[in-house]
Amino acid sequence: MALQHLEFSYAGTPGAAIPMEWFHSGVVGSGDMEVLLTRREQQGRVTVKVCTPVRGFDQVWDKVLARFVQESGCGDLELEINDNNATPFIVSLRLKQALQEARGGEPA
Repeated sequence: MALQHLEFSYAGTPGAAIPMEWFHSGVVGSGDMEVLLTRREQQGRVTVKVCTPVRGFDQVWDKVLARFVQESGCGDLELEINDNNATPFIVSLRLKQALQEARGGEPA
C-alpha cells in the first residue's frame, strides 16, 4: 500500500506553542494515529505534515486541521501525523489530546 504525504500551513497565534521543544503522542500501530508536535518559530504559523494510506481526503484533512488550529489557539508549531485510517472525529480528538498533554494538562 502506497502512502500519501500531505502538507498544510495555517496562521496560528504567535508564541502559543508548547512549553517543551517537542512532544509525541499515540502509536500508529495501536489502530489510529500518532502525532509529533515540535515547537518551531515560524511567525505564529502551524505547519502540518500528514502521512496516510487513505487517498482522496485532502480537503477533509484541511478542514479538520484548520478547525483544530483555530479552536486551540496554537501557533509556532509543527505537527507530524502518521495516520492509520483514523476518521475525522478521531483525528480531531487525538490532536486535542496531544496538545493538552504537551501543555501539561491545559485544555486545548
